[in-house]
Amino acid sequence: MRRALFAITGLAAGTTALVVLKGAPGTSQAAQDRPVAEAPVVPGAPGGSAAPDPTPGGVTPSARSGAPAKPSARAGASRTPGARTTATTRATTATPRTTSSAPKVTTRTVTGPVVNYRYGSLQVRITLSGSRIVDATGLGLPLDGQSGLRSDDVQARYSGSSGEVVAKQSANLSTVSGATYTSTAYKQSLQAAIDKA
Repeated sequence: MRRALFAITGLAAGTTALVVLKGAPGTSQAAQDRPVAEAPVVPGAPGGSAAPDPTPGGVTPSARSGAPAKPSARAGASRTPGARTTATTRATTATPRTTSSAPKVTTRTVTGPVVNYRYGSLQVRITLSGSRIVDATGLGLPLDGQSGLRSDDVQARYSGSSGEVVAKQSANLSTVSGATYTSTAYKQSLQAAIDKA
């Protein structure tokens, strides 16, 4: 009964050691494929004799006893210089990551001061995308009578996304005929808004 127990325990330990040795890092294919006739020399053995023939399965008695396997200097030396070169090549050929997204353009509005003139008061609000004016509008313009008509003419000429303010990107606008006071007040508020932007 004891012999059977020892045989089973020895077989289990031998199988475990075989699995550990086969999968141990640092072991090279050459060390695993070495013929049995080329048994490694055991250090400290008299006359530097070869180690005794391994037991079936290629497991030495020390490995069967459950002792942890230590990679030999030979196994570590079996690395090829090409492996190191490949690792170095990968490290040197790696390209730095770059972001390809364009900077975000901010859209903002700036309102000029209220300008009082002969027919009332007005102010101009401009919308900018980055530093470019994309829209302009007059606020508080008179709506009634002749003043209202003049205000409509000024708005039609200067304001909007296709008006003269967007086209010229400045307050250097041509005066609207028949609406000199309104045009002048519009340009004053516009210039102040551009200066603020």
